Amino acid sequence: MPVFLGYHCHRCGKDYPPQDVFYTCPDDGANLEVRLDLERIRATSSPQAISSSSEPSIWRYLALLPVRAPGHRGTPLWAVGWTPLLAPDRLAGRLGLRHLWLKDDGRNPTASFKDRASAVVVARAQEIAAGTVVTASTGNAGAALAGMAAAAGQPAVILAPRSAPPAKVAQLLIFGARVLLVEGSYDQAFDLTVEASAALGWYCRNTGYNPFTAEGKKTAAFEICEQLTAAEALRPNRPPSPAERGWTVPDVVFVSVGDGNIISGLHKGFRDLHDLGWIERLPRLIGVQAEGSAAVYRAFAAGADEITPVHAETIADSISVDLPRDGVRALLAVRQTGGSLLTVADEAILRAIRELGVEAGVFAEPAAATAYAGLVEAVRLKRVDPGERVVVVLTGSGLKDVRAARQAAGEATVIEPTLPALRRALAQGTPA
Repeated sequence: MPVFLGYHCHRCGKDYPPQDVFYTCPDDGANLEVRLDLERIRATSSPQAISSSSEPSIWRYLALLPVRAPGHRGTPLWAVGWTPLLAPDRLAGRLGLRHLWLKDDGRNPTASFKDRASAVVVARAQEIAAGTVVTASTGNAGAALAGMAAAAGQPAVILAPRSAPPAKVAQLLIFGARVLLVEGSYDQAFDLTVEASAALGWYCRNTGYNPFTAEGKKTAAFEICEQLTAAEALRPNRPPSPAERGWTVPDVVFVSVGDGNIISGLHKGFRDLHDLGWIERLPRLIGVQAEGSAAVYRAFAAGADEITPVHAETIADSISVDLPRDGVRALLAVRQTGGSLLTVADEAILRAIRELGVEAGVFAEPAAATAYAGLVEAVRLKRVDPGERVVVVLTGSGLKDVRAARQAAGEATVIEPTLPALRRALAQGTPA
């Protein structure tokens, strides 16, 4: 049975009982968190029990989630999560770091981190017998919802800005969702989905609005700690393992920030583990924004508690947001963990895409590469100790935005089909 107790408002502190459809605090409009029965979780589960599971998806953490397991086992709903935690030695060497990992969430069924949230929201929609599920998206959240909804036979409507990358729009359409491109920004699409869900009785999946989205995204924090524990166990001459007490926690986690829901979801996941006594402390969370979409960074730098909208413009479309809908909780995530926020230029993001590909064999879309560009900047600013355990969360595949990838990589050389032409091309070397 789910351990879902209800909702909690992070701003006014009020608790609310569980309800089928409930989004934001009725008193102050702030975002809500899902409350869990931690005592019951402690009594029925443990890190050792989960680590012995053979389930290779987010549902290995079902004991820590506020939903029942979805039906349709064997579909993409059961292929979400348990993405690899890679150890890129060459990248670590370039940066002077001894312990670096990349969490590659481009391996999810629709090739982005957003599958985690959509899988949990679709499970919730099935539980409450919701009809149509709707979301606003710049592409990834919509593709994730469309894919998970298709797997469950759940009707879905996606509102995306007309400027969304064609590859992402194609994903939306191929999964059979009703796709409507809005002549406007992501923020305008967001507002329209909220209005439509109220008027038409749809269940709204919107990021930073539906509390269950963070519950899906927090599963990456669980995986990082569990996988890091396994990685540490293989390290020679390691100190005594804390496995009998719980899992290993990284020192610092880098993640890109758009609307703020991923970093707040990771924060919720690490807090759940800490509250359960399964990890000894929280990692520092460092959010990275593109310079052209930096509303959360500006609030952090100014010491503000509220977010002022910006006019967002960046190559990283997945984090291009005028008004981050979960920005306040993103601020809380970095402040409560002793972390920080950074910004990087689009040029640095393009360099990061290429460096991740050449040095680590990972093809990342611009929003994902933003997190790695942030690590490069943090190392330059000496904000990361060389001996710290560092995890960079890569949130989406580069196949999501081939146009940006071509900007990062340049064009292939065209030659005649002759050996002399091949020799000439090889002599010219590979473009840097």
